[in-house]
Amino acid sequence: MGSAAALHGTWRMVSWTRRAVATGVVTNAMGPDPVGYLSYHPDGRVMAVVVSRERPALKGDVPTDAEKVALFDSMLAYAGTYTFENGRVVHHVDASWNPAWGVSDLIRPFSIDGNRLVISGAPGVDPKNGEEVVYELEFRKV
Repeated sequence: MGSAAALHGTWRMVSWTRRAVATGVVTNAMGPDPVGYLSYHPDGRVMAVVVSRERPALKGDVPTDAEKVALFDSMLAYAGTYTFENGRVVHHVDASWNPAWGVSDLIRPFSIDGNRLVISGAPGVDPKNGEEVVYELEFRKV
């Protein structure tokens, strides 16, 4: 269990898995060893950015339409406010790489152990395929 003050700071992503509710199949949400950061500020703001380490290389200086789709599907970014409710942190998204993430609050049950933050049991809808999933994310304090 953690407190709102314990969240303050920047956290580097270690892993991010997703479990499909319908099948129970667990996969890496953004490939193995994703690159990501989650920052909580004392003023109540939260910012998150995650990219797959396996993002495609561009063939030129300007991405083609197909490359743009692949780049979009290999990242996540959002910002908003957060509240601390019943041992969970709730992200209230007001800017996102995908407008679907601003439709409802993102509920994040979490625990902190030293410099380790685990968000576990976070319900969601996979933006790539609309599948109902449960996320588990692990971070280390920067």
